[in-house]
Amino acid sequence: MLEIRFHGRGGQGTVLAAKIIADAVLRQGEKQCLAIPEFGVERRGAPVMAYARVSEKPILARTRIYAPDALVVLDPTLYTSDILKGLKPGGTVLTNNAPEDIPRLAARAPGLKFVAVPAHKIALELKLGSASSPIVNTAMCGAAASVFGLCSLEALLECVREAVPVKADANVEAARRAYEAAREVLHAAS
Repeated sequence: MLEIRFHGRGGQGTVLAAKIIADAVLRQGEKQCLAIPEFGVERRGAPVMAYARVSEKPILARTRIYAPDALVVLDPTLYTSDILKGLKPGGTVLTNNAPEDIPRLAARAPGLKFVAVPAHKIALELKLGSASSPIVNTAMCGAAASVFGLCSLEALLECVREAVPVKADANVEAARRAYEAAREVLHAAS
């Protein structure tokens, strides 16, 4: 079972990102997936977490994920908090950063694998959200699908289009660009 914890801020679509991933995995029809939201203060800008479990077998656990295999970080300012806590040794952190930020992040957390996708830049180019608060969730969904091999790009794009009817074409394009950017990063690293 692959357990993923999503970290973002209220208003970025963190919970929706986990749901889109779960829907795309289920649509593919090869694996089981469960998205679990976690709500707290529920205000714009507050830290938010969501979870996704992906498995070949039925998923019985319905709790938060305390020791994830991977993290998806929508907002890089959250690294000032303890978001890496509980991540399994050798775990993967998919982050909304420029690729040149990886050495700095990796130096702070030896033994973890960091993959950076410029979701912020993609969202700004496609005018998703505002300049001060771009909405990066669909881009990070594309990157997660690619990095973790969760589902096909086609299944993901169908789910993005259904889940985000406002600016659907721009959100689909954000997911596509981030999916391809993640593939390029992984190819360059191998």
